[in-house]
Amino acid sequence: MRIEKKFRKQLKVQGVNLNKAQERMFDKYVGLLSHWNEFMNLTGITDKEEVYEKHFLDSLSLVKLLDVEKVQRILDVGTGAGFPGIPLKIVFPHLQVVLLDSLGKRVDFLEEAVKELELESVSCVHARAEDLAQEEDYRQRFDLVVSRAVADLAVLSEYALPFVEVGGSFVAYKSVSAIEEVEKSSRAIELLGGQLKEKVVFELPGTKISRMLIRIKKVSDTPKEYPRRAGKPLKKPL
Repeated sequence: MRIEKKFRKQLKVQGVNLNKAQERMFDKYVGLLSHWNEFMNLTGITDKEEVYEKHFLDSLSLVKLLDVEKVQRILDVGTGAGFPGIPLKIVFPHLQVVLLDSLGKRVDFLEEAVKELELESVSCVHARAEDLAQEEDYRQRFDLVVSRAVADLAVLSEYALPFVEVGGSFVAYKSVSAIEEVEKSSRAIELLGGQLKEKVVFELPGTKISRMLIRIKKVSDTPKEYPRRAGKPLKKPL
């Protein structure tokens, strides 16, 4: 079975139907990743089928947890090569997306990808989350913040929750081995104005890849002292 056809079937299981234009965009995205990966380390996953499954399909698994059609403004913290933000934008074009990364070269790639894929209402921002979250235009301005970053959940929560408006959500993409992080991060989540709402463990359709999504709802304002200065959340988690 062709990779693209398999991808369509895997998404259909989750209630996502791609049109031809979207299929072409994903194919072009793979090409961009492959080209840029020749001269910078964007992703360790280079096999085309694995890119579709471990990056694209995984990014879109958010539909298991939320009705993305009801989301308007989304921030992707530590987006790297654009996951999950770009796949979500391709499938849900109404989204206003901010792709945030601390490495300038990755942001150069993101800007090129957004241009080549002709994506509208997407901003690529080069900054540390700890700094950007203190800016008025970004603090508590998003109804959804997502992250597939590898940091501990307590650290990710300090990066992400200050961006979430009260009533919005932060969703962390994790492996099933991160289950212990949930318990250890409860104090940090509460301190930052969040409340753990649900965690979903599942296998990506048509694979044996186990994943977990964790949704934290923003129930109160994040105290002004958070996030702490750059580097502190990682060195000394809450």
